[in-house]
Amino acid sequence: MGTDIVRRLKLKTTWPLHLMLVVPIVLLVIFCYLPMVGIVISFQNFLPTKGFFGSKWVGLAHYQFVFGLEDTMKVIRNTVVISTGKIICGIVFSIFIAILLNEVPARHVRKTIQTFVFFPFFVSWVILGGVMVDLLSLKGGINQLVASLGMKPRMFLGDNSLFVPVVIITNTWKDFGYNLVLFYAAIMNVDPALYEAAAIDGAGRMRQTISVTLPAMMPIIAVVSLLSLGGVLNGGFDQIFNLYNILVYETGDILDTYIYRLGLLSGQYSFATAIGLFKSVVGMVLIVISYWAADRFAGYRIM
Repeated sequence: MGTDIVRRLKLKTTWPLHLMLVVPIVLLVIFCYLPMVGIVISFQNFLPTKGFFGSKWVGLAHYQFVFGLEDTMKVIRNTVVISTGKIICGIVFSIFIAILLNEVPARHVRKTIQTFVFFPFFVSWVILGGVMVDLLSLKGGINQLVASLGMKPRMFLGDNSLFVPVVIITNTWKDFGYNLVLFYAAIMNVDPALYEAAAIDGAGRMRQTISVTLPAMMPIIAVVSLLSLGGVLNGGFDQIFNLYNILVYETGDILDTYIYRLGLLSGQYSFATAIGLFKSVVGMVLIVISYWAADRFAGYRIM
């Protein structure tokens, strides 16, 4: 009885907050759950003129066909390679810059650097993609610099051997500021007494970083790394779409761009939906595993 009274009293003071959830929940249902009815397309020879109920049911035939294609396996491999490279480079570079930032003595300089490196995170790839295409084209600024050094200009966005490194490097530059804030906050929480004790023992700045700073950062590093597992099949559609072309489909085509071309450009809605459902299911499994691992090994919980 006492618990029920407490809950009723709490509800009387928090009901406006609950009321505010109504609109987001309605929008969530309309834009996220109702469209899931379209999953049925992957089990049909879907024709827009016949709709969901008039199209012929074919079961798993589309899945058997799509995943028997060599292109599909290649696209999955490309997605995993690009996503894994982005995750690893993004985390490692963010840790490195966070440690260097901690060594800057002037507070206003640190704040300026943080703002500067965080800014690209908020810029759309539609804008940055155009900038990168201009910079990396045969007559762009990068190739002009390369030519001035006596080397041959390269087609950075048209060479399969260069496209993936370009994607990973540019994505790291754009997004590392986000993780940098997390890692730098972890460094700020380190007890200064630990550094003082290490200095008394004769440890230099490098040894203090290895023995004090990195161990203090390990919980947040583990959390960020584990939670990133859920995005292994997200190669970054907006970036790839704005940078790639037919010359680099061999190494640059990912699941999202493959689905876009099959579904919207070729009109093969059933095949595209089958691949999209596969990606969503695998992604959901990876997210569940990553949250379990974060709780099990790093003590992280949402609630």
